[in-house]
Amino acid sequence: MSRREHFDPQYEPAIAAEVDQLLARRTRDIRLKGEIMRLFRARIWSQTAKIIRAWMIWVALLDVLTLTVNILILPSAIAYRMILPAAIIPPVAMAVVLLWRKPQAPSVQAASLIAGMFLILLSVALVGVSAGGEFYERHLNIMLFVAITGIIIFGVPLAWTATIAAMALGLYLAFQLRNPAIDLGSAVAATLFFASGIFATVAARRIITILAQKTFLFELRDRRRVAELAEANDRLAFLASTDPLTGIANRRWMTETLNRIWGADTRCLGGAAMLMCDIDYFKKLNDHLGHAQGDRCLVEVAKIIQDNIRRDCDLVARYGGEEFLVLLPGVNEDEAYSVGERIRKGVEAAAIRHPGSSVSRRVTLSIGVAVQTGDEAISPEKLQGMADEALYRAKQAGRNRVLLYGQEPAEHKSVG
Repeated sequence: MSRREHFDPQYEPAIAAEVDQLLARRTRDIRLKGEIMRLFRARIWSQTAKIIRAWMIWVALLDVLTLTVNILILPSAIAYRMILPAAIIPPVAMAVVLLWRKPQAPSVQAASLIAGMFLILLSVALVGVSAGGEFYERHLNIMLFVAITGIIIFGVPLAWTATIAAMALGLYLAFQLRNPAIDLGSAVAATLFFASGIFATVAARRIITILAQKTFLFELRDRRRVAELAEANDRLAFLASTDPLTGIANRRWMTETLNRIWGADTRCLGGAAMLMCDIDYFKKLNDHLGHAQGDRCLVEVAKIIQDNIRRDCDLVARYGGEEFLVLLPGVNEDEAYSVGERIRKGVEAAAIRHPGSSVSRRVTLSIGVAVQTGDEAISPEKLQGMADEALYRAKQAGRNRVLLYGQEPAEHKSVG
């Protein structure tokens, strides 16, 4: 069975070609889109969601802790003015945490994160504005710091990052313009100063994202190559164990399988039977009708044998030129003989023309059967030898018959 039997979009030829094209570009020119972008987002979603949830929880905890400390050490009039705006953060943060517990549509994820960040930044700014004095400027700076930490650690699309950055600068400028402690020029200058830091952070986040995308592309390519190599190895193993003409197993595979089933012991637990099947006068068929017809005969006989055994447990292999070995696990002599007769009759009923046979004008099969019970210590080689001996005696007795090892040949009349 191929290791790529189940569909995986990363192995699609179009995606594989696009991955190679993207990796051929300069790192800064890498742009993911379409199905590859969807795969990338699916790949990083869990980690991104964990980071966002953890960040939101810590922001909520720090907000509560900071407010508690302010209430304890600041004058009551100032501390009480901080309570209402500070109370915005915990429920907003918890709402984002809940929305990011499971994958959502990209639009829902973007809306929840951007709205959550806006309310958190607004809350931090309003705490300073409400307290006034030295807290005004301090909390605006804290707001930018909160925005920067979110921008640098959130592995979200660049558009989301840029929106958060723009919101932070917009809030900063809006509140600085209302700051009674500074004039217009100072407000604009401070905003431009912090804008450079915000833009640098966004650029750094973009580089981090591109590097993560490039790593993902390498991962896709490597996984595809490993899968292709595994598939090639599977194909080689299949070819090495399959008879190219009939499509059934070959002698090598059957020998390895028998050794694996018997193991170090000389018993096959549960017992087993071996059937050695040989096409009667096969050389004469080739001489009279040619090797092409001989090949067609082998293919047809192999199919008949397969159709008359249990596909879930019985095994068949082409063991020689016109010989087939059948392994029937867990059967007794009567059952093994019955299977042999069914195969023999199936070949005879197929009415494959054979003008060179001395037995019939149709292709016939001689079968030798050997059986090992579960408690007998018989190696697979010995059991095969017993089946060979039974086959030899079946041929001596006139061919087109099934003979058990140790059984005397009975009179058998073939259909001519």
